[in-house]
Amino acid sequence: MASDQNFVDFVIEQIKDAGEITAKKMFGEYGIYADGILCGLICDNKLFIKPTISGREFIGKVVEAPPYVGAKPSFLIEEKIEDSNWLSELIRISLKELPPPKPKKKK
Repeated sequence: MASDQNFVDFVIEQIKDAGEITAKKMFGEYGIYADGILCGLICDNKLFIKPTISGREFIGKVVEAPPYVGAKPSFLIEEKIEDSNWLSELIRISLKELPPPKPKKKK
């Protein structure tokens, strides 16, 4: 089941204070980028944040699940998804540990 645009727009609005937020459609689902860094996925209308050590400490009791079959587990955000301040802070904390985007190769 593909995610719907209303849910994607809701998530983007919730984390707008974490930097420049964009969503890119990928295989019927969405990649979430903050300041150009892939920080999460939206799959089946669920938000998954890439795992980091600091993010795990911030969340406390972490729920992890793979966003799609064959994927590595990510932080599944459900209960706090409506807490914009908390969610934006999680993204800001996670960005410090996530690798920068790889430069695109010239053709």
